[in-house]
Amino acid sequence: MKTATTFAAFNVMLKPRGAICNLDCKYCYYLAKEMLYPGSRFRMEEDLLEEFTRQYIEAQPVLEATFAWQGGEPTLMGVDFYRKALAFQEKYRKPGSINHNAFQTNGTTINDEWGQFFHEHNFLIGISLDGPQGLHDAYRVDKSGQPTFDRVIESLEILKRHQVDFNILTCVHSANVGHGLEVYRFLRDDVGARYIQFIPIVERRRVNGYQQGNRVSERSVTGRQFGAFLTAVFDEWLQYDVGTVFVQLFDIALGVWLGHRAGLCIFDETCGGALALEHNGDLYACDHFVEPDCFLGNIRQDKLLAMVTSPRQISFGEAKRETLPKYCRRCEVRFMCNGGCPKNRILKTPDGEPGLNYLCEGYRAFFNHIDQPMKMMAMMVNLRRLPADIMQLHNQIWSTPDPITSDQTKFRKKKKHRRRRSGSPQ
Repeated sequence: MKTATTFAAFNVMLKPRGAICNLDCKYCYYLAKEMLYPGSRFRMEEDLLEEFTRQYIEAQPVLEATFAWQGGEPTLMGVDFYRKALAFQEKYRKPGSINHNAFQTNGTTINDEWGQFFHEHNFLIGISLDGPQGLHDAYRVDKSGQPTFDRVIESLEILKRHQVDFNILTCVHSANVGHGLEVYRFLRDDVGARYIQFIPIVERRRVNGYQQGNRVSERSVTGRQFGAFLTAVFDEWLQYDVGTVFVQLFDIALGVWLGHRAGLCIFDETCGGALALEHNGDLYACDHFVEPDCFLGNIRQDKLLAMVTSPRQISFGEAKRETLPKYCRRCEVRFMCNGGCPKNRILKTPDGEPGLNYLCEGYRAFFNHIDQPMKMMAMMVNLRRLPADIMQLHNQIWSTPDPITSDQTKFRKKKKHRRRRSGSPQ
C-alpha cells in the first residue's frame, strides 16, 4: 500500500466558485453540488487560497505543481483573484520548481483582459465546445435557455489573438455521437484545434441531487455509439493528422502500447490521485464523487497531504482494481482499459457479476480496432522514427473500410486536407 512517503504526485481540481455557473448545460453533473452548501456565498476566501497553495506545493514530491482551476465556471471569480493566486504560488514556490496553471472554462465570459492575463502568465486553457453550432447548442445553453456557440467562438478568437495555448474539451452525447467525423473535422479545420479531448456523457438518473442506479438519461451515449465515434475519428486521424493533431485518448493509448502506464485516472489500474477542493476548503476523493461518502476533510483543520494519503483515500483508489469483475480481468484489452472510470461501472457482466463499465462494449471494440496501428506506431518509436510515419503506410495496410465507421462516407473531406500532412509531434 502507498504511504505518505511513497505517494506519487497528485492533482487537485480547484472549485473557487463551487458549482456556480453562468450556464445551464443539460448534462452537467456538477450544478447539483450547490445543494451541499445552502446559504453559501460560493467564493473562495483569500486566506484559504493562500493556505491551500502553501500546503499543495509543500506536499508535492516533485519540483512541479499544476493548479487546475475548474467549476462551475472559474472566470466568475474575476481576474484579480487569479493575480493573488499567482502571487501566493510565487511566495511558496520551492527553489528550482515550476508552477503551472490550467483553466477549464465554458468560454462565454472571456474578454481581452482575460486573454492578456492568460498569455502573460502562460495559462493553458481548456474550452468546452461540442462541435458545430447545432450540435453544440443542443445541450450547452445559458440560464435563460439561450444558445452559447457564438460566445464560445468569440472567446476562442480572443485566445488566438493573444496567443494563448488552448485545448478543446468535447462532450460526446446523444446529439453529436452520430457525427464523429463532422465534429472532428470542424474542430480541426474550422476551429484550428490541435489538442482535443473527447468526454463521453454517461448521465445516471438523479436521486436527491446525486446520480444513482444504472438507468441513464436520454442525453447519454451508449458504449457502442461511443466506440463508433472514437473509431471514426481515429481512422481520420490515422490517415491525415498523426503528429499534427493530438487527441488525448490516442496519445495515452500509444503510451500504453509502448509499455507505460496510462497516466490518466480512468485508465490506470488504480485511481485516487485527482481530488477536488470545494470553495470552502472541503476536500473530496474525486471530482465525480463530490458527495458526503467521499468527503475527506477540510484544509482549514486537516493537512492536505494527510488527507490525500489517508487510508480512506488509498482504499478509494485501490477499490478500482480490487472490485474489477472477473469478466474484465480476462479481457484482452484490460491492459489499456482497466475497467474504466468507477463512476460508470453500473452494469452486470454476462455472468451476472456487478461492476461492468457502461461503456465496455465501445471501449473493447475501439481498443481492438486500434491494436495493429498502435503496435506499428510503437515499433516506429522504438526504432527512433516518428509515429507520423505510419501515415505513409495507411493506404497499404488499413484501407479496407470498417463497418463501425460507415459514417465516414457521409462527409467529404475538405480539398485542402486531401494532401498528406507532414510535421512532427510538438
